[in-house]
Amino acid sequence: MRLRKLPKHYAGIVMPLILSLLMTCVVSAISVLKTGGFHPDFPNIWLHAWGLSWLIAFPVLLCVLPLVRRIVMALVQN
Repeated sequence: MRLRKLPKHYAGIVMPLILSLLMTCVVSAISVLKTGGFHPDFPNIWLHAWGLSWLIAFPVLLCVLPLVRRIVMALVQN
């Protein structure tokens, strides 16, 4: 059974979605570990922090991505 792929025009949403999920996962885990250390309630605290940070990061990423693309195009050769 093959996984169905999304149409190409969804790439503009799927890329920031995956990027925001991965980045907020790592950053929230590091932040929670640094502030509270590793203890039995770590998974609950981390999942709450991850969810909250992703809710903020994904829309922000969608808004700033066009600006970031323009900056990158100004810094690299065609």
